Amino acid sequence: MKILVLYLSRDGQTKKIANYLAEHFISCQVENISKFEGTLAEFDVIIIGAAIRYGHFHPSLFHFINKNRIILNNKKTAFFSVNLTARKANKNTPETNPYIKKYLHKIASIWQPHLKAVFAGALRYPRYNLIDRYMIKLIMRLTGGETDTTKEVEYTDWKSVDQFIQDIRCEFL
Repeated sequence: MKILVLYLSRDGQTKKIANYLAEHFISCQVENISKFEGTLAEFDVIIIGAAIRYGHFHPSLFHFINKNRIILNNKKTAFFSVNLTARKANKNTPETNPYIKKYLHKIASIWQPHLKAVFAGALRYPRYNLIDRYMIKLIMRLTGGETDTTKEVEYTDWKSVDQFIQDIRCEFL
């Protein structure tokens, strides 16, 4: 079985998770959606992961899904979202995370992935530009998160990622 993991990463955490997924499968390729020039038809399983910034996925995600909806609907597919809201216990599933719920509703008529997951991302203050650093600090202050702009904090629950890998194996392989 050939597996493709596509990702759209803002600051690298989604890419890190995509690469982690790929390490656990034989014959798995990892690609940035923005740079992918291959054909989805050659893969048996397609996993798409994307990050949220300021409550939204990058618009190119919708464009890619819409453009490839016929193939995606005829393959075994999974989708995962990475966002800081998922650091909270009551917002860390596809059923409870407002961003993935809203997005899945938006794309429901064009694609419904077989498996879905949401993972907490990472806070990388020193890597952000000045505007993002202070906007994210404000959001974190309002939501009870880390506000020290000298810190980098990884919130990803790797046990949840491992469970997603197991779900993929059980469902698709």
